[in-house]
Amino acid sequence: MSFQLFAETHGLIISHLVTDKWVRVPTVDKPHSKNGAYFFDGQSGAVQNWAIHEKPVSWRDKDYKPDPFAAEKREKARKIQAEKQEKARKKAGFIMNNTIEKPHPYMARKGFPRQKVYVWNDLLVLPMRIDGKLVGCQLISEDGTKKFLSGQVTKGASLVIDNKGMDIVCEGFATGMSIRNAMRHLKMRYKVHICFSAANMVEISKGLHDPFVVADNDPVGIRTAQKIGKYWVSDKDGEDFNDAEQRLGVEEVSQSLLTAIERAKA
Repeated sequence: MSFQLFAETHGLIISHLVTDKWVRVPTVDKPHSKNGAYFFDGQSGAVQNWAIHEKPVSWRDKDYKPDPFAAEKREKARKIQAEKQEKARKKAGFIMNNTIEKPHPYMARKGFPRQKVYVWNDLLVLPMRIDGKLVGCQLISEDGTKKFLSGQVTKGASLVIDNKGMDIVCEGFATGMSIRNAMRHLKMRYKVHICFSAANMVEISKGLHDPFVVADNDPVGIRTAQKIGKYWVSDKDGEDFNDAEQRLGVEEVSQSLLTAIERAKA
């Protein structure tokens, strides 16, 4: 099996192969965002689809021979990656310093027409932090296309909505805002961790005590939730918590969430 075919079986969409560096690419499940990455040196490589992989999956050519310069190439790639991460961090800081707080069409479609969010160049900006330090951001266009800054750190990065309560882990921002709506309706305290990908939900949960997951009702979402532990999931295929809120209303979806939380505590 060729490396490109190997990558495709793991859901990556690669238009043309680039060698000797990590490359971010779209995936079949998220074609409008670069939710996958690969590294290929001509003889060996690795792929990672953040929706399904916690760590990269390796590949080797059947006639693989060790590259005498492999260590040197890895060190060079590491330095380049570190430089890109620092550049992304600085760009994220610049973007955040130049945002305007106002409503955004994407949030209006998600049921929050008056919610003020950070906006830069017509893009909704979501800061991503690790241990409180800004490392990058997710940018969402009016049509819902989502992108990260080139080269930024995503693993272990999150956006936290903190009301000094129970740790609740979810994937997307709109889902997180709907969870906040429900918890406020229930008059319960919360600390919502928006993780931006299913694989990152697992990573973030490792640092939390007894987290509760609000999962998307799709195979990846359910598998991720089961891996972490206790969770809520919609009874409708393909639906996330924000979809459920818009379909059922805050009263009914809040009671559904409360039932799942109480069941988890029992």
